Amino acid sequence: MDRLRIALLQIAACGNDQAANLEKGVYFCKEAARLGAEIIVFPEMWNIGYQGYLRTQPEAHELWMQQAIGPGSSFVQAFCALARQLKVNVALTYLEKWQDMPRNSVSLITKEGKIALTYAKVHTCDFNVHMGQYMVPEASCAPGDDFFVCELDTQVGAVQIGLMICYDREFPESSRILMLKGAEIVLTPNACWLDDLRLHQFQARAFENMTGMAMANYPAPGHYNGRSVAFDVDGSCLVEAGENEGIVIAEFDLGRLRSWRAEHIWGNAFRRPHRYQELLSPEVRQPFSRLNGLGQLFERQNR
Repeated sequence: MDRLRIALLQIAACGNDQAANLEKGVYFCKEAARLGAEIIVFPEMWNIGYQGYLRTQPEAHELWMQQAIGPGSSFVQAFCALARQLKVNVALTYLEKWQDMPRNSVSLITKEGKIALTYAKVHTCDFNVHMGQYMVPEASCAPGDDFFVCELDTQVGAVQIGLMICYDREFPESSRILMLKGAEIVLTPNACWLDDLRLHQFQARAFENMTGMAMANYPAPGHYNGRSVAFDVDGSCLVEAGENEGIVIAEFDLGRLRSWRAEHIWGNAFRRPHRYQELLSPEVRQPFSRLNGLGQLFERQNR
């Protein structure tokens, strides 16, 4: 049977210790490969464990910025070599070095050890809230400017894979664009508390777009509660984790997925995009005006 096994790594980071996160990530990738995974997904911003910076220390922001790494860094290249060794595809997340401000990114590494694409989170969590004494890191991140889909080679054949990150899933446009670009399965690294409503929201993204959806979250305790999850194209739940650390295997039946996409009424079958002009307006009317993470009026056209 043409079943694709995707490993969701619901694992706790070692703070912002990148060497320790590298070692732990390698260990769990090897375990996931041993379980037969073809694609491995990390939770959000794995290289620093989605760590913010102390608001009370002026130098903390600059030190946090210095933790950003590029695709050519030893951290990323170690996972490229590992993917080639294990013959698996890896969705690796990290704080990416980028022009003036870093980006919250995920690189999709093929089983040949090549980076097929790097996606930067479009809907950054640029709100005026804090994680205790820490700043939410994405107030200092540059957002991405597009969504991407690429073909991955697996033992069950080629699969069209899309990527989004955490807060992206709360905007229907993210998964809708990925569906329009041909995504069959959307991988979603995550770092937040997942309540029932957010899981139902993610389920709706699968159903309305007829795409498989798979999300990897950090385990409890702290700001996270696990519940890594995968939904099939009809919205049915394939797997949902508890709160504890571990590897969650989501198994997609590609034959069934493709038959469903070819036969049913959702996705792009009966849309009327010529009636959606208002969706492109940048105007924000009350009561939706908000401050960004720096306490300034959020202006979407600038970011």
